[in-house]
Amino acid sequence: MSANLNSILYGWYPYVCLSVFLLGSLVRFDTAQYTWRSGSSQLLRRDQLRWGSNLFHVGILIVVAGHFAGFLMPDWAVDWLISPAQHELLAMVVGGLAGLVAIIGLSLLIHRRLRDPRIRATSRRWDIAIILMLWAQLALGLLTVPVSAQHMDGALFATLVAYIKGIVLLHPGVADLLVGTPLIYRVHILLGFTIFLVSPFTRLVHVWSAPVWYLGRPGYQVVRRRQAAPARRGEPALHDADATTGD
Repeated sequence: MSANLNSILYGWYPYVCLSVFLLGSLVRFDTAQYTWRSGSSQLLRRDQLRWGSNLFHVGILIVVAGHFAGFLMPDWAVDWLISPAQHELLAMVVGGLAGLVAIIGLSLLIHRRLRDPRIRATSRRWDIAIILMLWAQLALGLLTVPVSAQHMDGALFATLVAYIKGIVLLHPGVADLLVGTPLIYRVHILLGFTIFLVSPFTRLVHVWSAPVWYLGRPGYQVVRRRQAAPARRGEPALHDADATTGD
């Protein structure tokens, strides 16, 4: 790969992706709030949805949290506790297990969406595209584990950490850090930023929402009363409304 192409893909492209992710999410929230959701098809294949969704969300939350903690924590907060080699081993074990759980759950969701004609008929192209991109990203992440096992001195891991921190902290020339690194890491990074790029235009935008208030909220059920009928002369009119009641 030429130096110019490497600089474009890993020096400029990440900032384009992150800018579109932030500004695009803001514009969508401001102009199309009713689309700010993941969509639902929970009445179909509910057991497969429950297993797939729970496994995927638990796994991906651990993966994302691990990436933030592993790549963005200050050096002084990590170096006193574990060495770079131990840090890499921890990332491999925890990230590998969480990634495996997530990809199993996502595989169930993909099978459900693609194999059930009713669910597929209600799926937009971007619904299918984004879950396939996420599956590929998880697969690439898992494939980096055996590659990392061949570099257990921690030097390669330290290089990747320095690159991600350099992007976040706007350090110039950070793309040069990836020159000579294994291709699978560079593809993994490139696809990761691409997912940020397309997120505001897909159902994945709901990652911004954290409905923690649901945890302590009592259950609710929407009850629809009978349609109002026009009142006859001398009879009271029937008032109609949707009511929300607790379970």
